[in-house]
Amino acid sequence: MTSTISINDSQRLQLKPLEIPSRLLLGPGPSNAHPAVLQAMNTSPVGHLDPAFLALMDEIQSLLRYVWQTENPLTIAVSGTGTAAMEATIANVTEPGDVVLIGVAGYFGNRLVDMAGRYGADVRTITKPWGQVFTLDELRTAVETHRPAILALVHAETSTGARQPLEGVGELCREFGTLLLVDTVTSLGGVPIFLDAWGVDLAYSCSQKGLGCPPGASPFTMSPRAVEKLQQRRTKVANWYLDMSLLGKYWGSDRIYHHTAPINLYYALREALRLVAEEGLANCWQRHQKNVEYLWEGLEDLGLSMHVEKEYRLPTLTTVRIPTGVDGKAISRQLLNEHGIEIGGGLGELAGQVWRIGLMGFNSRKESVDQLLAALRQVLP
Repeated sequence: MTSTISINDSQRLQLKPLEIPSRLLLGPGPSNAHPAVLQAMNTSPVGHLDPAFLALMDEIQSLLRYVWQTENPLTIAVSGTGTAAMEATIANVTEPGDVVLIGVAGYFGNRLVDMAGRYGADVRTITKPWGQVFTLDELRTAVETHRPAILALVHAETSTGARQPLEGVGELCREFGTLLLVDTVTSLGGVPIFLDAWGVDLAYSCSQKGLGCPPGASPFTMSPRAVEKLQQRRTKVANWYLDMSLLGKYWGSDRIYHHTAPINLYYALREALRLVAEEGLANCWQRHQKNVEYLWEGLEDLGLSMHVEKEYRLPTLTTVRIPTGVDGKAISRQLLNEHGIEIGGGLGELAGQVWRIGLMGFNSRKESVDQLLAALRQVLP
């Protein structure tokens, strides 16, 4: 005889259909997705091994190679946010005892340090004040000193708005037998990137910033040098879900089941990448630069100053110093509640000192800047 258990209704909610307020997302991410991307995401799903979906995966791989300017065969989208792709880079090429040298000049450099330590790396760091970048000479001295298996740098530090120059770093790494790992979360699609020409071995990004797509399908790539290190591991990759020796068989010619992919997010990513290709990569980069310079001029007209030197500022993310005596959080709340505009606050060492304003993907438009500047004129004291 089966015993009867009464249903507990304490968590049963009686809700109306979903309603979310409209926002102009000008923070560090996510950005607003292009209408065509949202429309693509609403397409009816097919199976994750359906021939039509497998063909779409091939299109994603090719278009990711285009926006990253690489020919790496192992170029995929990880089923997860950019942080999952970040962890995938560390997990696949780091073995216990490997010396991993990480450039820390912001919040996400510190995150790389934490991740690498969890995989047993012998973590070494070089540091800069938040908002500054490393010179090639500083990197050479550090690589000569530490002789790392991996050098990890953040190309676009989301916490500071600074762009780390990468020219010459790949040649330096090859001189010492070091793999170059690069965070392009806030640069892909909006900032010039040439992975192959720069000698980058591992890179990761996200979908919700410069590509103008909802979060959850994150670009990842490994050079043949990095794949060779993966294949020569003495131990299994410690993260099963992100193990590229397994994932590569799903994205490659074998098409071996690994996990159920987020079908509709890949629809959205494919459409977002198609739009970048349609615009043309050079045009996309130029649009981001033109609009951010218009933003900088408008902010300066309001008496505001930027945190990063102009030479190293990102076109996708600007850190603006909060004036003395101004409650930065109160201004952000007022922008959101009264004008429907989201901007970000500072992280870590810059908490309470800066606002972070993003102009990424579909949002990198003159109209977005005009709307923000008009709202700032009303809310700033």
